[in-house]
Amino acid sequence: MTIFAPNPDATATSTLSSLIRRRRPGFSLEAEFYTDPTVFAADLDAVFGRHWIFVATEAEIAEEGDYVTVTVGKASVIIIRDDDFEIRAFRNVCRHRGARLLNEERGSVGNIVCGYHQWTYSPDGSLLHAKDQPADFDKSCFGLRSVSVRSEGGLIFICLAAEPPNDFDEVSARIEAYLGPHQLTNTKVAAQIDLVEHANWKLVMENNRECYHCEAGHPELTCTFFPTYGHAVEDIPTRLLPAHARYLQAEHDLETACSDRGYPYELIHELTGRPSAFRIQREALDGAGESYTIDGTAASQKLLGDLDTPRLGRLSLHHQPNMWSHFLADHAVVFSALPLDVDRTLVRTTWLVHSDAVEGEDYDLDNLTAVWKMTNAQDAGLCALAQTGVSDPGYLPGPYAPSESDVDDFVTWYIERLSEVVEP
Repeated sequence: MTIFAPNPDATATSTLSSLIRRRRPGFSLEAEFYTDPTVFAADLDAVFGRHWIFVATEAEIAEEGDYVTVTVGKASVIIIRDDDFEIRAFRNVCRHRGARLLNEERGSVGNIVCGYHQWTYSPDGSLLHAKDQPADFDKSCFGLRSVSVRSEGGLIFICLAAEPPNDFDEVSARIEAYLGPHQLTNTKVAAQIDLVEHANWKLVMENNRECYHCEAGHPELTCTFFPTYGHAVEDIPTRLLPAHARYLQAEHDLETACSDRGYPYELIHELTGRPSAFRIQREALDGAGESYTIDGTAASQKLLGDLDTPRLGRLSLHHQPNMWSHFLADHAVVFSALPLDVDRTLVRTTWLVHSDAVEGEDYDLDNLTAVWKMTNAQDAGLCALAQTGVSDPGYLPGPYAPSESDVDDFVTWYIERLSEVVEP
């Protein structure tokens, strides 16, 4: 039996094993998965300590010396662009006596200098200076501890494990063709908002993996969704058949536009059964069909990359465990979810526009961000309600609707990961 690292207590392991064994496919998880600190500790180890997690975009570290810091459980990680323009990631811990090196969430440095005893590191992690050391002190032995990092089309992932899952190479090759035309490495950050949701990270992700709640919960977002979204074809009500015909035409037009330009659009759905599970697809939007705005028209007049039409729908990418993103022709909006505590989760939303786009000329910031600012606030409220509910003694797991199959996939993937470190 493999025991998860942070808590070797046999009672805790037994509790986790029992919870895993009792998991009922097609139903929500038992309350302890969302409320028990022991489960939360296991999540940090089994999920966030061992898999590729999305943490930033290249646009956030556009210049040499630019950095962001990310907190994953107790770990702090520096993601920095070095003097050779390479992206690197390091433990945010001085090799002298362990002081935290960078305390800001982002910034730019020439070198990384410890505030305690001024040990100084190059952005490539090598130790440059350590004062008052003996003559035989070997600086090459005390560089910063590296963290595995990679950029996929401008999206930066890190993995805290000594041996990251190696299936991401294959995932990378498959999604590159989808992301490539948007040229995310040639974008800039138009806006970034951090939102602390008062809910367990799994509730946040489950909420994202379904749109069962969208019709009642997200009036602004659903302006660009076809009213038939989530319906099986055979279950579409008669009153929505005109909307379904509109959807079929929009999908046909989108597929033609993509085929003419050599852009893939087909669904790849592999949200379970592998460590680096993902889903990607390009889908048509309703309304003007151009972007995530109230009327569906493009929010930025400067299209991404070399795209020559705004009508390319939404390219959506979901990556387990903590990412969902949408790439439009005129901008991209990317999300990461990072657990802060058993009942608190940081949701970071970043809007990217073409690097040459000018605010006030090419785009209006309020218009660009309006839909997802409102949607995020609504989701935060819904997730808080869910956290309150699963914390109530009256809670019992309930069945997922057919349209919530991606939620079931997310939970299945999660149980797979937990089972790898806690034998059921």
